[in-house]
Amino acid sequence: MVVDDSAVIRGLLARGLESDSDIKVVASASNGEQALKALERHDVEIVVLDIEMPVMDGMTALPLLLKAKPGMQVIMASTLTRHNAEISLRAMANGAADYVAKPSSSSESHSTDVFRRELIDKVKAVASAGRSSGARQIAKPMPGRAPSGRTPVKSLSRTGPLKLRPAPQARPDIVAIGSSTGGPPALFTFLTDFCRDVSLPILITQHMPATFTSLLAEHITRACRWPAAEGKDGEPILPRRIYVAPGGFHMTVERGDTNNMIRIQDGPQENFCKPSVDPMLRSMAPIYGARMLVIMLTGMGHDGRDGSKVVTAAGGSVIAQDEATSVVWGMPGAVATAGLCSAVLPLNDLAPYVRKLVLRSAA
Repeated sequence: MVVDDSAVIRGLLARGLESDSDIKVVASASNGEQALKALERHDVEIVVLDIEMPVMDGMTALPLLLKAKPGMQVIMASTLTRHNAEISLRAMANGAADYVAKPSSSSESHSTDVFRRELIDKVKAVASAGRSSGARQIAKPMPGRAPSGRTPVKSLSRTGPLKLRPAPQARPDIVAIGSSTGGPPALFTFLTDFCRDVSLPILITQHMPATFTSLLAEHITRACRWPAAEGKDGEPILPRRIYVAPGGFHMTVERGDTNNMIRIQDGPQENFCKPSVDPMLRSMAPIYGARMLVIMLTGMGHDGRDGSKVVTAAGGSVIAQDEATSVVWGMPGAVATAGLCSAVLPLNDLAPYVRKLVLRSAA
């Protein structure tokens, strides 16, 4: 179902989605109230939901739609403004699976084509995830939870047991995180718990456009009380700092005499993404070696898999979010099924496990 107050945009959404033979638009609505009524008449798996609408806007409708049909996936759609980016981040924290930025004009064929491809990919990804897991819920933070201490040797996926690498022996000096669909809530959950009593630098590549990545950094600062900002070219990498790859650029690392440095690269897309996780991991692996830890959170596609191969070859370690707590088990599933992980854990278990690795005696 597509929900937007503009008939032109509803038509654009419907035509774009139905250009893929696997997708059928069964209903449309001009506001949240109409969308709720349409759910009574139609079997809907995915809702593409506008933010600003009369009668009932998207943020008001979101919890009502999710309550009316548990397990249904909602993708927010908005024009790319700072205000709408802020609302979209709040929507994802409140149960929306993802967002898409609507093209500035339906007459701009290139931006419309890119938008249609992104929309189709995201609809199919969250639909597949929803069907495989039922009413999947992202785990919530559990303050004060102690590490379980268990060794995750029986991690499973739909394809069966996963082959795990040995647990890290060296204490990490840096953590690199990759995420995409469903990433912001997972990041907030992990970082709020993890940052309580550690002091190493954290680098994050989350698939987002520029307006979103600056706001994401602000939200991270409020969530975990560490300084977080988009990485700047030539900036030194310091403890207790969080560096977010800026939208539209790749963030990499260069060895320095005193401190290693952030480098911002305006190269081509990798894995159809910019920023991409792979360039970040490739650049860090030869610098940090066995003292590098990668955490792969929820996201569609396989970005980060090839970079993780470089990391493990250099002696570093990779940990992935499990399938049950991921919105889409694409990126974490890619590293897990490739045999690159030393642990595959539910979201709420990641921070205690990693914190235990960081706080143990130096190896």
